Amino acid sequence: MSRRERKKRETRARLLAAAGQLFAERGVDAVPIKEITDTADVGFGSFYNYFESKEALYDALVDELYEEFGTALDRLTRDIEDPAEVLATSVRLTLRRARRDPQWGRLLLLEAQKISGATRGLGPRLLRDIRAGISTGRFTAPDPMMSFVVVGYGALGGIATQIQAATDSTMLAAIGISAEALAERNAAALLHALGLDFAEAQRVANSPLPEMTGAFEAFE
Repeated sequence: MSRRERKKRETRARLLAAAGQLFAERGVDAVPIKEITDTADVGFGSFYNYFESKEALYDALVDELYEEFGTALDRLTRDIEDPAEVLATSVRLTLRRARRDPQWGRLLLLEAQKISGATRGLGPRLLRDIRAGISTGRFTAPDPMMSFVVVGYGALGGIATQIQAATDSTMLAAIGISAEALAERNAAALLHALGLDFAEAQRVANSPLPEMTGAFEAFE
C-alpha cells in the first residue's frame, strides 16, 4: 500500500470514528457535516472525497459495524443445528458487545429506528433465524414478522437497559437483575416468547457458548 493510499484509509477511518461518536450521542439529523470533519480533524471540503453525503457516511458506518459483526455471528453459529441455540447465542453476544461498547449499542438502537434496520445488518439475520425455528417446529409462534418485531425490540430493550445501567449502577439492582446475567435472562425471555417452555428456554440461554476466537474472545 502506498503512503497516499494509507493516508486516505486513515482519513476515512477518522471520519467514521468521529461520526460514530457524534451520531451515538445526538442522532444523525442533529449532527452537521462540519462538526464531523472538525472532530475528525479533516478539512470540510475533503469530506466529499470520501462520502457523497452524511447519509452515505452513516450507511458506511452501519455496514462496517453491523455487517461485519453479523458475518462473524454467522460463522460462529453455522455448525449449531438447534435454531433456538442459534438465536440465543446471537442475542447473548449482541448484548455482551453492547455492554462492552455502549457507543456500538447506541448506534444499534439508532439503526433500529430506521426502516433500513430490518433489511440490513442484524435485522435480516434475526428474521432468518426466527423463520428457521418456525419451519422446524422448534418455535411455535405462528407469525414470523410479528415475532421479529417482538424479539427484535425485546433485545433492543435489553441493550437500552445495559446502556442506562452503565451510568446508573443502582438501576439493575433495583429491578433485581445483575449486569452479568442480563444477556442470558433476555435470551431466555425471548425464546419463551417464541414458544419454548420457560425451563427449556433458560437451559438453552445458559448453555455453553461456542468456542470463540478473534473479536469474540473478549465476550467469554
